Amino acid sequence: MPGSALAPRRPRPASPESAAHRTLPAVLLAVVITGMAVSAWHAHDGTTWLLETVWVLVGLPAVVLSRRRFPLTSLLYCLLAAHALVLAVGGHYTYAQVPLGDWVRDTFALDRNPYDRFGHLMQGFVPAVLVRELLSRTSPLRGSRWLAPLTVCACLAFSALFEMFEWAAAVIGGRGADAFLATQGDVWDTQWDMFCALIGATVSVLVLSRVHDRQLGALPAARGAGD
Repeated sequence: MPGSALAPRRPRPASPESAAHRTLPAVLLAVVITGMAVSAWHAHDGTTWLLETVWVLVGLPAVVLSRRRFPLTSLLYCLLAAHALVLAVGGHYTYAQVPLGDWVRDTFALDRNPYDRFGHLMQGFVPAVLVRELLSRTSPLRGSRWLAPLTVCACLAFSALFEMFEWAAAVIGGRGADAFLATQGDVWDTQWDMFCALIGATVSVLVLSRVHDRQLGALPAARGAGD
């Protein structure tokens, strides 16, 4: 009809995906805060709890404070929350004494509680998506064949740095750091930890890259609309 071109456009209703992306971080934040509170309550050892969960205590405020300026993909938010809960459980019981790990050890006749191995798999699996997202959004590597190997290398480097952190804790704390190290008598524990992180990072890149790329493309910042 005449003059319809001059009529103001009605704002488009928010898609279910965008609405979910807005509410998901708040839900995950509540879950992580609750998990951390439960983890700290009657933890096996206060110092061990702090050492195991310090990454959550530092990372959680950073993610919250940077959310408006640098929102992350829903995939990464979910993985970070899952990793935080894994750390919270390990901090509460210590990795060598997590009941679920004891059940797996007894059921499958293993020589040790495997929760520590699972924790180091997660140490590669989740940071791989974090590193990949940061490199894709802040460097020219997006779409490059170098993105995957450099992501895995960064995760392996972080794992090696974490092992040096554990070594420093052992030197400073002596036998008091045994619960934090969770070596369970394995002289090759350091090598196993880094190998598990390497496997986790590699699997993460191979399995999650496609869905991660789709979510990166849907981010306003990724399209240049977030400025």
